[in-house]
Amino acid sequence: MSKQFFYRAMDNHGNIVQGQLDANNISDLETRLERMGLDLIHYRTQKTRYTYVGKVSRHDLINFCFYMETLTRAGVPLLEGLSDLRDSLPPSRLREISSSLITNIEGGEKLSEAMAHFPDIFNQVFVSLIRAGEESGNLSTIFQHLTETLKWHDEIIAKTKKLLMYPIFMGVVILGVLFFLMLYLVPQLITFVKSVNAELPIHTQALIFISHLFVNYWYIILIFPIILFFSIKTLIKISPSFHFFTDRLILKIWLIGPILEKIILARFTNFFALLYSSGITILDSLVISQTFADNKVIEEAIKQVHDYIAEGISISESFEKVRLFPPLILRMVKIGETTGELDAALRNASYFYNREVKEAIEKIQTLIEPIMTVILGLLLGWVMISVLGPIYDLITTFAGAR
Repeated sequence: MSKQFFYRAMDNHGNIVQGQLDANNISDLETRLERMGLDLIHYRTQKTRYTYVGKVSRHDLINFCFYMETLTRAGVPLLEGLSDLRDSLPPSRLREISSSLITNIEGGEKLSEAMAHFPDIFNQVFVSLIRAGEESGNLSTIFQHLTETLKWHDEIIAKTKKLLMYPIFMGVVILGVLFFLMLYLVPQLITFVKSVNAELPIHTQALIFISHLFVNYWYIILIFPIILFFSIKTLIKISPSFHFFTDRLILKIWLIGPILEKIILARFTNFFALLYSSGITILDSLVISQTFADNKVIEEAIKQVHDYIAEGISISESFEKVRLFPPLILRMVKIGETTGELDAALRNASYFYNREVKEAIEKIQTLIEPIMTVILGLLLGWVMISVLGPIYDLITTFAGAR
């Protein structure tokens, strides 16, 4: 059994490098470090396998796939290509993983088997596609598809962040304004309003009450959302039914929910199309791509589609039964199934969702700013009316008395 070694080494320029590396023994460790251009200085062991420090970013993985596609397409042998890649990388986790891939392949494993040792880097879709590429002899094409898919996935994540960041930012701004009004401005104005000794309207009384809560319990108001957030996260982990309920609720959030559903379906159809076009069976493609839905409602629908197809129901009818896709996508799938070009139909469905997501995000961004502005305006208007209303009534009363 291999061990995890924590090492200190020196590179060719005399720089000290620290890291972790998996090896069978000290000689194996020294050999691996020499391949990385490092000389061992000191080491200590740990029996845990494949627990590396550092992180492999999505950008690193895209570059890895692009490099491997270029080399395999040029006919460079796999081990030579991985060795060139390892030697071109600076000391990093990806370089250590590349070194371990080389050692495992030299030990008789296939590339897909070697990658399966690192599930946090090479997920199930990645390993399944590489295995399909090895069996079909089209490894370069698989790496090309992976490069394109990872780039597309990166764009989807960027769009999702773009969708969520502005409302979060504006929400923080509005919350800050609310705290300023309730803790500082309103108490000063209320002191003056109370001195009028007139009967206060309901909305002014409500403002005084809420301001009182903020002044006396501001710490609870700040802590409560944090406690609520972690409580929900804990319940999601321990209760599958609550997890399902929250995922369904997320998909129903006004404006945001439908876009998130389209993003999830775009990701599912993209991976499903990629897996199926690489020669993986429909049922296996559904099982693998189901794990990337990241929403229990969508996952359950995909599982039902899998079960329907396993029972002999056609693909288009199975999707229609669970109402996962709109009629246009169902039409595409049905035509693709009839003509034997299901992979092309799935790619068209992925393109359709990708375009829908892009247009929906652009639309919602044009709506969010005026909506947040209106909310902020209503908040300020409520404060002003609640404070100035009694003063205006008092002035009117004095003017009438004269």
